[in-house]
Amino acid sequence: MKRDEYLDRVRSLVPIVRERAAATEAGRRVGDDSARELGEAGLFRTLQPSRWGGSELDPQTFYEGVMELAGACASTAWALGVIGVHDWQLAQFPEEAQQDVWGKDASALASSSYAPTGKVERVLGGHRLSGRWSFSSGCDLCDWVILGGVTTNDDGSPDLRSFLLPRRDYRIDDTWHVAGLAGTGSKDIVVDGALVPEHRTHRFLDAYRLANPGQRTNPGPLYRLPFASVFAWVLAAPAIGAARGALELYAAQSRKRLSAYDGARVAEDPFQQTRLAEAAARVEAARARLVATFDEMMACARDGREIPLLRRARARWDAANAVATCVDAGDRLFEASGGRAIFLDNPIQRVFRDLHAMRAHALNSPEKAARIYARMELGIEGAAGSPTDLFI
Repeated sequence: MKRDEYLDRVRSLVPIVRERAAATEAGRRVGDDSARELGEAGLFRTLQPSRWGGSELDPQTFYEGVMELAGACASTAWALGVIGVHDWQLAQFPEEAQQDVWGKDASALASSSYAPTGKVERVLGGHRLSGRWSFSSGCDLCDWVILGGVTTNDDGSPDLRSFLLPRRDYRIDDTWHVAGLAGTGSKDIVVDGALVPEHRTHRFLDAYRLANPGQRTNPGPLYRLPFASVFAWVLAAPAIGAARGALELYAAQSRKRLSAYDGARVAEDPFQQTRLAEAAARVEAARARLVATFDEMMACARDGREIPLLRRARARWDAANAVATCVDAGDRLFEASGGRAIFLDNPIQRVFRDLHAMRAHALNSPEKAARIYARMELGIEGAAGSPTDLFI
């Protein structure tokens, strides 16, 4: 599937996804019909290697589809993004792990929870996992999960990894009762002593060094990108798309709205016009940074050039800042939308809540990302930290 076909397939689903947005929120997960349609359209497999039947498209193309969908339903777009990006990470795992997941069903999906909140014990043949991991978006749709955990190297130093488990080795605990992104089904994953063989682990040190075992069988430029850049922007893309959706809603509602005080047309209010223009500029700037970032990174990957750590840190900051910028734009539009905006049948209030839920994600903290980038730019010694402390 090429870029234009992928975007056409996304756009063909936008009307029905928008129609189902309220039901998706009420159901607290992407519904079976929507999940089936996304799967049949091949949208989850956009970043999957072509040798496994995936499209192996550039990230900026995938993100553009996520943004399009987020304008209709942020929860559905978020689930598409975070599930779809796992195909990219699975391609970084050893070949044996890829065979485990895709050997019998190349359309198999994985959810994730990367915060290392569970217990990992090194045992003969691999690692034993136990505990609880939260915020596993779209887990009901998946047959595998990727969990973050800390094991130890031979010298006793910490070794942060991703651990890949099949559905039989974990259970889903429905804890997802939330105010924003309610339709993502980001429930808890509970594991009781599951054995994870060594080949179903992915070291963050390898990701940090851009030396992943899967690159031996997936040598394309897509799989030579920095882990943190790919993941940070997949969380920013739904915010950009949702904010664009808020712009469309605000404009459509303002064309018809009359002031409750004097009956004047809201569309002719210069202050309202300024709000719209400023919000549009913020959202478009965020989208432009996304496109520019991956145009540059993909060019480096295709040419076999190194992507410097400073550029990777900047990408991390740009992604977090894009989310903050889009939240600000959404806030301005919501504030300007009048009292009717707080009614539950007005979709702009759902966008407002969804944007704030996105901002609450740990990776979307602009303060931390800004500090990492600024310290590196200023040449402060030790600014790059270690791969277990610095996600770039």
